[in-house]
Amino acid sequence: MRKLALYLFGLLSAAAYAQQSSPKPEDTEVWEPEPKVVIAPGMGKAPSDAIILFDGNHLNEWVSVKDGSPAKWEVKEGVFTVVPGTGDIQTKRTFGDFQLHLEWRSPDEPAERKGQDRGNSGVFMQGRYEVQILNSYNNRTYSNGQAASIYKQHIPLVNATSKPGEWNTYDIIYTAPRFRKNGSLERPAYITVIHNGVVVQNHVEIHGTTEYIGAPKYVAHGKGPILLQDHSNRVSFRNIWIRELEQPRD
Repeated sequence: MRKLALYLFGLLSAAAYAQQSSPKPEDTEVWEPEPKVVIAPGMGKAPSDAIILFDGNHLNEWVSVKDGSPAKWEVKEGVFTVVPGTGDIQTKRTFGDFQLHLEWRSPDEPAERKGQDRGNSGVFMQGRYEVQILNSYNNRTYSNGQAASIYKQHIPLVNATSKPGEWNTYDIIYTAPRFRKNGSLERPAYITVIHNGVVVQNHVEIHGTTEYIGAPKYVAHGKGPILLQDHSNRVSFRNIWIRELEQPRD
């Protein structure tokens, strides 16, 4: 009888232990922090936490790169356009990690303008790292210099460029590089580019500054502006907004 009692006690103890040690759904639930609510009005429209960099009315968020004076590009009917010879423009604000949305349109230029001379501009992350803007619709050029390339670093996966006169969209997810206290590179920048709804750069590594001649390189820096390039073509822009992203937790 005593042996039976010990046996039954052992079974009950084992069952209790198994019940205590078996995982439960709530063991892997995380409730804090709770993500804040952001209102997302629809594709291409600025969410409620976005910073509007161009609202169709003025270039108050932008200055000349050359001397910091007000941007001299033309604003008309909700669009702004490069005025060739006035120089690059950049945002007054600076950014680290971000989500950027912008829309751009190439002009319909004479047929004799080819390659890099058709609808050329560029959008630079932190003023240093370029996503190419170019009329790449039936316009062959070097592949790492066509529209949506990370200029002279990464060829886009596909060519999704619209016809001249039609609008293109870029949605860019950018993670800034990290530098050690001594100025050496700890982690490179990464970028994802969605061109007209198509992924064309999939979290690719940026190898350093955009260089027309020579190899890219990293020089330590902090936050930087969004820069748009005057490349002597009347490229137009509209609907530009940006969302600052939290620094990733290591």
